[in-house]
Amino acid sequence: MIDKADIRPTLQSIPWLMDLSQEQLRKLEKVAGFRFLEEGEILYREGENDNLLYIVSEGSLGIEIYVPGHGQVRLYNADPLDIVGWDSMTPVARHRITTITALKKSNLIYFDGSALNELCDIDQELGYVIMRRLSNVIATRMLAMRLKLIDLFMQK
Repeated sequence: MIDKADIRPTLQSIPWLMDLSQEQLRKLEKVAGFRFLEEGEILYREGENDNLLYIVSEGSLGIEIYVPGHGQVRLYNADPLDIVGWDSMTPVARHRITTITALKKSNLIYFDGSALNELCDIDQELGYVIMRRLSNVIATRMLAMRLKLIDLFMQK
């Protein structure tokens, strides 16, 4: 099990955070923590209200949406260094838009979404790094969803 004291070295090991200063990492450390999931455990369900952003440290998570007439559809597997819960950082998405389930035992780093948004507003350099990374995640997930849905509807 990872101790809260280990959060800074863990944050420093994440490639897209390596350009941040020690002060910026200290700020992130204050709003971060660890979450552990057993295989099959649900992190959150579509429609729930959860204000945390997660980075997969170890393990694998299945990202699914409900598609009428098809049930739960797996869009993506999130592996180490992938981000899940990005919807907590957007002002429009008030509720989770996917269901996340641990495909195997997983360790996650989480950030309080409200506190992280506040940090991004105060420290715009930090905000730029975070939001740039999140925009890449969102674009990648939208493409994965589009391809999966096209494949799903072509099967009909």
